Formats: sequence, structure tokens, C-alpha cells
Amino acid sequence: MHRHFQLVFGCMLLFLFPLVCTADSIESFFSPGELSNAHKSFDEQCDSCHDTANKGRQDKLCLDCHDHQNIAKDIQRHEGFHGRIKIRAQDTCKQCHREHLGRDAKISVLTTSSFDHGNTDFKLKGNHLILNCQACHKKNTKYREAPSDCYSCHKKQDIHTGKLGRKCQTCHVESGWKQSGFDHDKGTDFPLRGKHKEINCQLCHMNNKFENTPKKCVSCHSLNDVHGRRYGTKCHTCHTENDWKKSKFDHARDAKYRLIGKHRTTNCDNCHTGNLYKQKPKTTCYSCHRNDDEHKGKNGKKCHECHTPQGWGKYQFSHDKKTDFPLTGKHKSVGCESCHRGSVTKKLPKDCYSCHKNGDPHKDKMGKKCNQCHNTHGWREKLFFEHDISRFPLIGIHAVTACEECHIDQTYKGTHIQCIKCHKSRDEHKGRFGDDCGYCHNPNSWKTWLFDHSKQTTFKLDGAHTDVKCYSCHRSRVKNVKRSISNCGSCHSGDDIHQGGFGRQCDQCHTTDDFREVKMPGAF
Repeated sequence: MHRHFQLVFGCMLLFLFPLVCTADSIESFFSPGELSNAHKSFDEQCDSCHDTANKGRQDKLCLDCHDHQNIAKDIQRHEGFHGRIKIRAQDTCKQCHREHLGRDAKISVLTTSSFDHGNTDFKLKGNHLILNCQACHKKNTKYREAPSDCYSCHKKQDIHTGKLGRKCQTCHVESGWKQSGFDHDKGTDFPLRGKHKEINCQLCHMNNKFENTPKKCVSCHSLNDVHGRRYGTKCHTCHTENDWKKSKFDHARDAKYRLIGKHRTTNCDNCHTGNLYKQKPKTTCYSCHRNDDEHKGKNGKKCHECHTPQGWGKYQFSHDKKTDFPLTGKHKSVGCESCHRGSVTKKLPKDCYSCHKNGDPHKDKMGKKCNQCHNTHGWREKLFFEHDISRFPLIGIHAVTACEECHIDQTYKGTHIQCIKCHKSRDEHKGRFGDDCGYCHNPNSWKTWLFDHSKQTTFKLDGAHTDVKCYSCHRSRVKNVKRSISNCGSCHSGDDIHQGGFGRQCDQCHTTDDFREVKMPGAF
């Protein structure tokens, strides 16, 4: 079979040989069409591009001729445009680049309108999607020669003038220069927190200087330091990125001094008047409040024993518990200085008179034991003097009479106990019955009589004598109420019709009912 094929092929050559000899060459005879202008020099050199003995070498011949080592590597590594397109195992180049279509034919089937840039190493994003191809692919240069780094295209737009290097993509994104994709937390050792996230980059990176930017707070905020550097440069020990006015400093934890009461709202400078680190303030009350001491040092320097951080007007000192003199009544509201006129540590006498001597209205005549009558609720409040234990017990109207009615000058001691001393101006007897009012009257009322003439004298009142006014008999001052009345004639001598002929013993004949009644002789 093989020998038969050789014989037929030999005959065809002999038959066609004259025709072939008239052509330029045998290559021209077998060519499927004219080559493009770029390859026209190879019209008579078919073996430069074709290996008839091994068609698998076709792609290698293309790559060797055009020195496409970079394309060969892309295909091998599946990178770039040529490495990403889906092609057959052989005749790779021919799938996109056609020849023998004529001198003016376009050998590439690719067009700018249908080209998928996503198959390249440079995928178009953001503003790159709307750019004209010529913006990046310059005239008379190969497409793959277009630079893929930002700086090559945007050098003239670099406001940093090269100071930040050429890796624009570390900060910027394809959507626009002003939209930064830079992650400050990951890209630097200075994570942005709080208000640092909101501020413009230029506030820290002035003149677009990003390298060697200082990280200390004071480097940027020295002009905002209201402490005037007295608190040092470690701003972060007190302040946070959220707000200068909000401090994270825990005074109890960090300074070992717990702030309570008004200390919580006071300004730091009120206590920290000097350098915070070189001149630490003392923790005693007096070291800060010496000028506020209204006691002028008389009460010592242990302010906390009486006062609290809630305010000077709020006291915690318990006079009842810490002294043997409990404060009651008006003593509770009296200022300390009223009693403690010297040092508060000096012991004071506990008796009333030591403090109230100058206010004693009794002029020392009632002694020094004020508490026998008075109490701490007030000099005139709830007096509890037991008058019954005195020489003059109070009964009747005397019990409800104001003290001043009898004790006019408030001396009390030495006050007379005789009734006439108080009631002389109201004595309707004008002294005729003497000074011992109590002999007849009692404290309940002047009109209430206690005197019993029949029992308290030797002259029993009976008959008409019971209706006779006292003044009828007692016409002169009674010096001794208890004296005996000797006879009727003492009072009735003027009424004696007998002219004294029967003596002065009228009662021998007459009765007390009526002088006209005569007793029978011998009736006695």
C-alpha cells in the first residue's frame, strides 16, 4: 500500500513539475493566501513559521520569532491576558492571530470595544472603567507595555511630590483621589480612635508629610494644653481621643486618693497648683484649705474630724458620741465658737453658769445651778423649778401666776413671802386687819374666806353678831387677831341705856339676838 502511494505521488510530481517551475517557488504554490504586511517578507519562507513535520511546534515558532518570552511565561504560569484566556492545547496563537488573509487584513480578532480587561493583570475599577484606552496605552507602544503602577500615570497629580513614595494604592482608591482606602490601624503603628477618626489628614500631616509623624499627644496638642505643661507631656494618662474634657484618670486607683463630695467636681488646678510630677500636693485638708479656715487655726488642722467633703456646712462630728457633753435643745444650733472661743481641743467646763454668767438676769442671786430651773430648750421654755420645795409653795391662783408678777426684778432670791408685800395696793382693809392676809384669805380667791371667828378667837359670833360687818367692831387697826374681847361694853357702851348702872357685862341680861330681849334673872 505504501509503495503504491509513492508511485502515485511521483507521477503527480512529474506532471506538475513544469507548472511549478513557472511559479516563484514551491512555497508560493502551496500558500493558502497572501500574508499581512507585517509578515510579507516571509512569503517565500514558509518554514520560518511552519514545521510540516511537527505541527505541535507552531506556537513555539511564533513565540521564538517574536521573542515573546514574557508571553510564554504568562501562558505557563496562567498569568496576564495570554495566560488567562481559554484556548486549545495546540495552535494557540492561530486562534486569535489569523494570517494569509491579504496584505491589509487585520491579523488580530481582538477589538478595544470587546476586550475584557478583567483577563489581564490590571482589572479596571472605579474611575478606570470610564477612561479612554489611550489614556493609559500610548500611541506606538504595545498594550502590555502600559504601566500598571499608579505613580507612572499619576505622577503629575501627586500632591505629595514624591514624599510618600510611589505606592499610591496604600492610601487611595480608584473611585477618586479624595476617597482614601488607607487603613491607618493596619498600615501604621498609630491606630485612629475617637475623634482622630473624624479629623482631616492634613491636621496631623501638614504639608503632606506622612513619614516620621510624631505620635505623642503634646506634639500636636501643645497649643491646647490648658495646664501650661505643668502636668507634663503624658496627656494620655488623663485624657482620651474621645474628648479633652472627659478624663479617664481614676484618682482613687492612679493617685491613691479617692475623690468624694465636692472634690469630684472641683478643677484639678485647684489642688495641683504646681508641676504635677515634681510637686505632688499633700493629702491633708489643711494643706489646701488653710485660707478657708474660718477658725484661724484655733481648732487645729484635723478638719476631717468635723467637716466632710460634701461641704463646709455639713458636719460629721458627733458631740454626743465623742464628748461627755451631749448637745440638746438650742445647743444643737449654736455655733461652735459660741462655746469654744479658744482652741477646740481645750476642755471646757460643763456647767451652765460658765458660759451664761454674763446673761444671768438674776445677778448671781439664784446661785450657779441654772439647770435647777431652766433647760436647753430656752430660758423661758418649760421651766421646771419646784416652787413647793421653797418657803412659799404655790397653790391656788399663785400656781398659774407668771413669775414676773412676784419676782419683778428676776432676782428671785430674797423675795418676801408675806401677802401684804405683793397685795398691799389691793388691801381694801387699808391695813386695819394687819399684814397677815393669809389668816383670813386663801390663794384661791380674795372672796373665799378661811377665817372662823368662833374657832379662831375667844369671841363666838352668834345672833345678830353673825350679820355685823367686821368694821363695826374692828374700827381700829387689829394688832393681834387672837386677843380676847373682855365684855360687851367694849363695843356697845354707846348703846347702854343704863348708863353703866348695871356694869359692862351686858350678856348677864341681854342676848346677842337683840338688846330688847332680856334674860330672866337666875337664867345664868
